[in-house]
Amino acid sequence: MSKQEFGLVQQEERRKCWVSVLSCLLLACLYVGSLYVWCDSLPRDHPSRIKRRCASVLLVSGVAPAVVKTWMHLNDITVNVSVWELIGIRWEGFVPAALFPLLLSMVFYLGPLVHSAVENPDGFSAEVKSAFDVESWLLCVRDAVWLRNQVVAPLTEELVFRGAMLPMLLPCSGATAAVFTAPLFFGVAHLHHIIEQRRLAKDSMKVILLTAGIQFLYTTVFGAFTSFIFLRTGHLVGPVLCHSFCNSQGLPDIASALLHPQRSALLSFYLVGALLFLVLLFPLTDPHFYTSIPVCSLAPLPPSVCYFS
Repeated sequence: MSKQEFGLVQQEERRKCWVSVLSCLLLACLYVGSLYVWCDSLPRDHPSRIKRRCASVLLVSGVAPAVVKTWMHLNDITVNVSVWELIGIRWEGFVPAALFPLLLSMVFYLGPLVHSAVENPDGFSAEVKSAFDVESWLLCVRDAVWLRNQVVAPLTEELVFRGAMLPMLLPCSGATAAVFTAPLFFGVAHLHHIIEQRRLAKDSMKVILLTAGIQFLYTTVFGAFTSFIFLRTGHLVGPVLCHSFCNSQGLPDIASALLHPQRSALLSFYLVGALLFLVLLFPLTDPHFYTSIPVCSLAPLPPSVCYFS
């Protein structure tokens, strides 16, 4: 290959990378922008506002596969799988892809779960029982806040920020860079909460920015985790269930554990949970459980490199 031909190849690769990044940016802007198409001054948790916003992000999520398909056309990418399989919607390996990543998240939250049981044994046992109670589930389904936090947000955010973006970033950046790049779009997308907090004027700008910075940090770290899960399993269901579970738990309250009378025991559970999470991270996401990984067909390197084997 001559120097001129090599230069043209590099130029084409750069063009494809720009198309990938701009496609991801477009999706992120569409997702966040759709939240503000409704002109109202209702509180964030008002049922009417929640319903409108859920309709908006569901519409954007429906457009996401078309954006991926258009990206494939613009970059002249041909694979032997459908766009639905690329974004992680498939049946092969579905059961382990749903159970193992969720179990991994629960292991990480071992400390908070034990903490909750120690603090309020009756409440904890009631929550466990409600998990098998049909009436409790019906009440949840009728609750707009619960539907947003546990169903719509996990489903739409994982579809857009993991299912759609990772296939577009993978050919350009490779797996490792994609795992840490895609969450940046996810983290920045959450900065729109600054607008809402500023409108409510409950806190100073300093507090609002500090809160937004912390939220950006943990949403980016969480996004890297679910990106890793997506590439290792080739399924969207695992990231969605992990997202829903983590939304239900919130951030681990280590500060409260430090002040608890039984802090030594509680902190040991926090530590054991974190260590078990690290030990089980690769075994529970072993690609052999999930058959082939369609998204890895887009990787610039062999598939084994795509899912970090």
